[in-house]
Amino acid sequence: MKVVVIIPAAGLGTRMASATAAKKGKPTPSKQFTELGGVPILLHTLRKFVASQRVSEILVALRKDEIVGFRERLEMEAADVLRKKVELVEGGEHRQQSVANALNALAAAADDIVLVHDAVRPFVTVEQISRVIEEARRCKAAILGIPAMDTVKEVKRASLPEDVALITATVPRERVVLAQTPQVFDAKLLKEAFAQAVAEGINASDEAGLIEKLGNDVHVVLGAERNIKITKPSDMDLARFYLQSEQKKA
Repeated sequence: MKVVVIIPAAGLGTRMASATAAKKGKPTPSKQFTELGGVPILLHTLRKFVASQRVSEILVALRKDEIVGFRERLEMEAADVLRKKVELVEGGEHRQQSVANALNALAAAADDIVLVHDAVRPFVTVEQISRVIEEARRCKAAILGIPAMDTVKEVKRASLPEDVALITATVPRERVVLAQTPQVFDAKLLKEAFAQAVAEGINASDEAGLIEKLGNDVHVVLGAERNIKITKPSDMDLARFYLQSEQKKA
């Protein structure tokens, strides 16, 4: 059995573009290439999986025009990442297509484990990776998640004004978790879920959603609030704080 990591990193990350840069007409990098401590966020993320002895191979789905440049950057600046087998594949316009492309490029045995992780979650720990892999080996599908701390409301959007919604229900917090990554699955099961998605035109915001639509259970392993997804400029201050904290412990 081997563990393969897929990192979809082909998105443009438009929410990450700062208003100041936009006004000045400056190009902004895709969020996964935004530098954190002088290093692209994607490289920080890759290093977490390189540090895991359980991981055998990593596939990164990138935009076609970014593949050559990122390979060169790995060779010049991140030789440590290439201690693992790292393959760069062409991603799609959406996360689901990027993961599908990586799955199609993967030669996986029936008992292999496939782990999907957001490119911009660089603070996952090796321990968390190991725990969710173990649960997926036991039950075939597991993700990291954290309890919802705020009261959760179900709403429907009002037509006008656009920033107002109508509450239709209050969802008990004990029934809600906030999904994180890694999301980890039996390779055969994940491929079946993606095949069904293509056949039936199913779209989901994450891989667990596709597994659920296939009729399989997905277990949740407790994650951590530090395992943040960096999606907008305001997230960077917290990310810098977490990075400094990690560096002090190293």
